[in-house]
Amino acid sequence: MAPIDTLSFKCALITGGGGGLGKAMATELLKQGKKVIIAGRTEKTLSETAKEIGATGYYVLDTGDIPSIASFVSKITKEHPDLDCLINNAGVQRPLEVTSSPEHKGYGFDLDSADQEININIRGPIHLAVTLLEKHFSKLENGAVIMNVSSVLGFVPFSVINPVYNGTKAFVHFFTTNLRQQLARQESKIKVVEIVPPQVESDLHRDRTNPDDNKKKSGAPALSVEEFMADVKEGWKTNQDTVAAGPGIEMTQLWDETFGTKLKAMAK
Repeated sequence: MAPIDTLSFKCALITGGGGGLGKAMATELLKQGKKVIIAGRTEKTLSETAKEIGATGYYVLDTGDIPSIASFVSKITKEHPDLDCLINNAGVQRPLEVTSSPEHKGYGFDLDSADQEININIRGPIHLAVTLLEKHFSKLENGAVIMNVSSVLGFVPFSVINPVYNGTKAFVHFFTTNLRQQLARQESKIKVVEIVPPQVESDLHRDRTNPDDNKKKSGAPALSVEEFMADVKEGWKTNQDTVAAGPGIEMTQLWDETFGTKLKAMAK
């Protein structure tokens, strides 16, 4: 049995949906007639965004608080039994420069910050995806969709000041790839999609010395949110397993041509 199409779902949960790329994806899906629930750490932001875009609802959720995820899944699936799509979008990016000066953000060996980044970017998405699969998605007659947001930095780690972030996004890429392969072997009706943003104008760099160094006004070769969404919409529409944008399209194609063919052969 073939997986369902990317946009065949009815109700999506988007983590990190209060702003940035999460809000942009939520807005687009609402335009397409989907029910959208947003989740994030700050209730005020979630409440304002939900009201602004007309979201179905919102939940306060820190994806880095791993013990809370099981109860969250129980609550949201009870209150929204039609939930059939998860978009793991929440993430943080923090510099970790072990050779920088003390006054520079990210200086030293801040392992507490690194642990939190790993929890938010890796453990949270795993727990949400696997728990929803086990407790809810696998029981849906019409299938479900899981979308995990990685990054071009998970393919080529050229942002040298972000070794933890780069590693977490490489993890998301490989986890998503293998999850898709496992479900395909079982002829599951679960569609697994990877979204691969390049540098996009957002608040992702808020922990840097210059939080606007990913903005076009600062000379960054970044996509606007609108440019990013144009490519994402096309990827969704054409039912792609890997939905990239801007320069990320060529980068993911190069990876697939170089390693994807080998992966498919070796995985057999």
